[in-house]
Amino acid sequence: MNNVTGESDSSGERRRKVRRRLSDEEVAARNKKRRRIQIGCGVGVLAAVGFVGWLGYEGLQAKSNLEKAQDFAMQAKDALLSGDTEAATRTAGDADRYAQEAQGSVDSFPWRAAGAVPWLGSPFDSTRQMTTIVTGLTADVLLPAVDAGSAVSPDQLILDGARINLAALRDAAPVLETTAAAITDLDVQAQEVDGTYIGLLNDARMDLQDQVSELSGLLNNTSTAAQIAPAMLGADGPRSYFIGFQTNAEARGTGGLLGGFAVARANDGAVRVDDVSRRDLKPEYAPIDLGQDFKQAYGHSGATTRPVNSNVSSHFPYTGQIWQSMWQQETGERVDGAIATDPVALSYVLEVVGAVTLPDGEKITADNVVELTESTAYSRFGDDQAARKDYLELVAKTVVAKLTGSISNPQALLEALGRAVNEGRLAIWSATPAEQEILSTTKLGHVVPDDAAPYAGVVINNLGGNKLDYYLKREIDYTAGPCDTDTRESSVTVRLTNGLPEGKHTEYVAGMFENPIDAPFGTNLSDVGLLATEGAKLKRVKVNGAYAFAFNSAERGHPMFNVQVPIPQGETVEIVYELTEPTNPGLARVPIQPLVDEPVVTTAVPACD
Repeated sequence: MNNVTGESDSSGERRRKVRRRLSDEEVAARNKKRRRIQIGCGVGVLAAVGFVGWLGYEGLQAKSNLEKAQDFAMQAKDALLSGDTEAATRTAGDADRYAQEAQGSVDSFPWRAAGAVPWLGSPFDSTRQMTTIVTGLTADVLLPAVDAGSAVSPDQLILDGARINLAALRDAAPVLETTAAAITDLDVQAQEVDGTYIGLLNDARMDLQDQVSELSGLLNNTSTAAQIAPAMLGADGPRSYFIGFQTNAEARGTGGLLGGFAVARANDGAVRVDDVSRRDLKPEYAPIDLGQDFKQAYGHSGATTRPVNSNVSSHFPYTGQIWQSMWQQETGERVDGAIATDPVALSYVLEVVGAVTLPDGEKITADNVVELTESTAYSRFGDDQAARKDYLELVAKTVVAKLTGSISNPQALLEALGRAVNEGRLAIWSATPAEQEILSTTKLGHVVPDDAAPYAGVVINNLGGNKLDYYLKREIDYTAGPCDTDTRESSVTVRLTNGLPEGKHTEYVAGMFENPIDAPFGTNLSDVGLLATEGAKLKRVKVNGAYAFAFNSAERGHPMFNVQVPIPQGETVEIVYELTEPTNPGLARVPIQPLVDEPVVTTAVPACD
């Protein structure tokens, strides 16, 4: 019993010793494994730190090179505009070099891998996108654009005596067409660069978008000019253009009443202006046919026969054809096109060329020309229309003489004209179909588009025959529902304020040519038209909350709804168009009729695919 028990105790003790020995071996193995893991983790940490450090270093290098490339790119653009071809070549080369170095950093596998990490990698991916755009900007746009030389330099393009260097434009046309296509593509890419959680990088993204967009506008405009300007300015024979001076104080579709006119004549790039309102146009001319829709919409106003209503449509090509017809009936001369402008555009030009002085010593400046021609002239001469016309004709002649002389800052002049174009205050129509086809794709064409994208064109025509639109203030709001059905509800709200100040005003300014509603003195009477999205249906229209009647017609595929409203002095009238419109793809557009005020415009229209 005891032996058996002793053997059992001895056997158990041996087993415990074996277990202890095995445990020691296991501990040692585990410790060895732990050390390997620690070493591996240490190596991994060091590798991660090294990778992050490399990314940080490369990021700083890429950021520095990208900023340098952008800076040199803008210097190259400025040098091109100033006509310094040598500086443009040098700075464009520097921009390309730094862009290529930045591209080398962001194209590496580690950089792309970091950029692929959701959210955290967005700064790397955004930087890579921006770098690719800047590389394309330098290689595909700036370097080739240097070859265009004087064609993109206003100082060399615009010569003394209102002459244009047509040879330079024509020679550069192929290069400009290529670079314009490249920058247009880069502009699209720039607008699609992803945002990130790093504020400084977002600021850089927006700066790049602005820079590329600006350069895109410059090169596309110059390319368009190179395509059509030589012929339009008489490279292939003399050209002539009717110029209509619009008076925004009495609203019309393209801006304002035809208050004066002239004829511009171009031959081999040299331009002169004559016939500055030397005659009064007849009250009425033989009509022309602009189609059934035009006749239905505007036939009652005598738009193709009466100069005072010749531009009631906001589609300037219609106005151009009407002016061409009227001038031919008046003089026998068939002009090659038409141009429209207004006193606000003139103020932009006077900012560049400086003030002009009338024979009696009165100065016409950028600051006073709009008020003088659209307000003061009416109070100064009262109902003496002949004296007022003589005065406005003298102002026009004096300014034209200034413009056709020596231009000290051509670049600033082009910028002023560009501002006028962007605001619709300078419009051109060509009777040559190929030229007009190109013009219609630009803001110079001032066209009503014939596509289906969301559209809300608010067009005001003065019905009172007064000059109260000088005091008109506008607010326009266009809203529409989501894109989840074939149609959606939309509304266009228009608020018009008659800001005529208290005081003494002439009948010509604040009266009413015809007063069918027996409105108080100082009341404006406006025809307010809405050109809506193609296929839109008007559900109802309200004026100051009350249901109102709307005239229905169409223009270039857009349904048009017109209401006529009195706007008493000092009051605001609200017009609300409630519609159902197709859920068409494209961005919403709200074109601005060029009047005196700067309207407040808001849109809340989702863009649909």
